[in-house]
Amino acid sequence: MGIALATVIVVLAAGVAVGAMLLVRRRAPEGSHFKDGDRAAGVFGVLATGFSILLGFVVFLAFTSYDNSRGGAESEAVLVVQQYETAQFLPDSVSGRLSGEIACYARSVVHDEWPAMENGTLADTFNPWGFRMFQTLLTAEPSTPAEETAYGKWMDQSSDRQDARNQRVHGAEGVVPTPLWMVLFLTAGVIFVFLLFFADSEEHGVVQGMLIGSVVTVIVASLCLLWFLDNPFHRGVGSLRPVAMERTIDLIDDARAAIGQAEPLPCTPEGEPLGE
Repeated sequence: MGIALATVIVVLAAGVAVGAMLLVRRRAPEGSHFKDGDRAAGVFGVLATGFSILLGFVVFLAFTSYDNSRGGAESEAVLVVQQYETAQFLPDSVSGRLSGEIACYARSVVHDEWPAMENGTLADTFNPWGFRMFQTLLTAEPSTPAEETAYGKWMDQSSDRQDARNQRVHGAEGVVPTPLWMVLFLTAGVIFVFLLFFADSEEHGVVQGMLIGSVVTVIVASLCLLWFLDNPFHRGVGSLRPVAMERTIDLIDDARAAIGQAEPLPCTPEGEPLGE
């Protein structure tokens, strides 16, 4: 949901609310339907407070997930660069292959995994290059202290990279369960209906429209914000983009050129394995 769509939804919701209030106002008694305005205001305060507290906790939860996904994506990109550097200290029999495979991993994240997260189709799939690197590493036979240290370091970095990937992928699944969405929409509906009982034929129509329009605008805008935080991977302003991993691809390409690695990568520019 982009800003334009969210704006349209908020404006339409506010317009419908104002229209409903003006329609109900035509047959409303003077002073609203409530004989005791203070008691009605107290009840409305309970409804509004309950909704705002619930919404606040849920927004905090969704923002935490959003921030973890962003941090996971950045950490993953940094670890990919570090693994490329570590690969240069591994035995010659695997160094070149691992260097190419980690570069392909980065391309696969940008061109394969990211669109899948935006479409909600990534699910529990794994990156194929992670398994290929594991198979390549099994053939390594470190013989020097430097190679043995690099071997252990690579294993640690692989574990950290997988943890960072899990953090990134977790945000694509959403953290707000459907029952909670239902409660939020139900509470918002109750508040909307309750506001209609404040319709007062004696009060000016502009004031009545502002009464319900402002409340509905805040509620709908807050729900749109919650949806945005719960779905951080989409094409729109503020969405999470693979900027860090794209930077990593450029860094690896520059490093390959600097150290003279001229052999072609075992994948297409989009990260698809060659021959598949």
